[in-house]
Amino acid sequence: MDFTSYMIGIDIGTTSTKAVLYNINGGIVSSAHVHYPLYTPEVAAAEQDPDEIFQAVLETTAQLMREHVSSPTQIKFVSFSAAMHSIIPIDSNGNPLMNALTWADNRSEPYTKLLLEQKGHELYFRTGTPIHPMSPLGKLMWLRAERGHIFSTAYKFISIKEYIWAKLFSTYEVDYSIASCTGLMNLQQLKWDTAALAATEINESKLSKIVPTTYYRKGAALQYTNVMGLTPETIFVIGANDGVLSNLGLNAMSPGEVAVTIGTSGAIRTVVDRPVLDEKGRTFCYVLTDKHYVIGGPVNNGGHILRWMRDELAGAEVETAKRLGIDPYDLISQICSQVPAGSEGLLFHPYLAGERAPLWNSNARGSFFGLALHHHKEHMLRAAMEGVIFNLYSVMLAIQEQIGTPAIIKATGGFASSSLWRQMLADIFDQPVSIPAHHESSCVGACILGLYALGFIENLQEATLITEQSQQYDPNPESAQIYKQLLPIFLSISSKLGPEYEAISQFQRQFTSS
Repeated sequence: MDFTSYMIGIDIGTTSTKAVLYNINGGIVSSAHVHYPLYTPEVAAAEQDPDEIFQAVLETTAQLMREHVSSPTQIKFVSFSAAMHSIIPIDSNGNPLMNALTWADNRSEPYTKLLLEQKGHELYFRTGTPIHPMSPLGKLMWLRAERGHIFSTAYKFISIKEYIWAKLFSTYEVDYSIASCTGLMNLQQLKWDTAALAATEINESKLSKIVPTTYYRKGAALQYTNVMGLTPETIFVIGANDGVLSNLGLNAMSPGEVAVTIGTSGAIRTVVDRPVLDEKGRTFCYVLTDKHYVIGGPVNNGGHILRWMRDELAGAEVETAKRLGIDPYDLISQICSQVPAGSEGLLFHPYLAGERAPLWNSNARGSFFGLALHHHKEHMLRAAMEGVIFNLYSVMLAIQEQIGTPAIIKATGGFASSSLWRQMLADIFDQPVSIPAHHESSCVGACILGLYALGFIENLQEATLITEQSQQYDPNPESAQIYKQLLPIFLSISSKLGPEYEAISQFQRQFTSS
């Protein structure tokens, strides 16, 4: 085995950039993280500074090279993963005209609502991206209406990964995968979609050239390769979005294999060999390669729900954990484990940040249902954990209508550190759940794609070389039966509250606008 050659996977995320150094056979050598802030200058805004993120890419790579690699010639390639749905207006010199708008920026909600009413279903079937404020399609409409000077003077509109690629190579290129989640690319033709462009009133000259996810370049700018500890001869693979690469990194590539990711937000996805779209518009369809498409749904509300519960309801437990020198989440999990499955009839709808799949309603709001005198704080904490999984399972139901019951669930993300949450996932889904030894599935996926692009492996199914699963959780029949009784109630409530969600969100805006 060759342990003298390395590859680097870089995942450009919403809250941080992670770079992971692997030997060429897939063993993890080390990783580096750099965090950066999310800016919220007004209601519904969620922005980031593109240059802070670019510096994070440089710093994480430089740290790995400085601490673990003796020569840049040992790096066979660097491959990228990136969060979806960002957009940055830039001038002709490549300078940002404003911060990057992230997937969480909801200011385009009035415009996407109108578009959805007029021709949303038609555009969804052309692009594979549900009409929602998350998508650059809607963000462009908001820019045109409310930031007219920026919109009219922008040279191009690009994502954060395109911005980093352009800094390195002075060219504007976007991979199939990132392009497919903009709401602007025709899923069948793998080209910019004329109807979507017409809705935004831009032409394709304002966008980057679309290239395959296996596309790679040499010749990165010397001023940046010097900082990173690389050379202009280092190969950079453009890669894909973090969602589809998580499937690849988990080796969830075969029919019936489903990947679940729960980090700050969450998602559930499976791979198909052709574009598959949902008649009800509940799921996305994004591109991994021209032979691999990923269908699924993202949820806004994942691990940050537990963080909110920790901060707002578990202050005493946090202080106790500090005194004992343990992680507060471990103590909260211990407390929740003493509550029976189903939280004795308490349900929590986790829509604290609106919701994408399956509701696609940015006005959705969280709630407890069934709260009674016999419930205590520990019931509320457990119900919050269960609510996140219930919501993910509701997305799984939409996917099942298209692919049937999955054979196995492969799960990753920050939630995987909680054995209670792992078991809860198996029980609510009533399926075996496999947890990998590593948690950086998008970085792994980026490197597998790089291996494939450069001919080190012949097909993506060879991903098993570096994605062995380490632990399996089987459903507890008694708990699974309880959850089956509660799930219809959970689904019924959220499906009936559309008008009430809108009314309460409108009322709340008077308190969040200052």
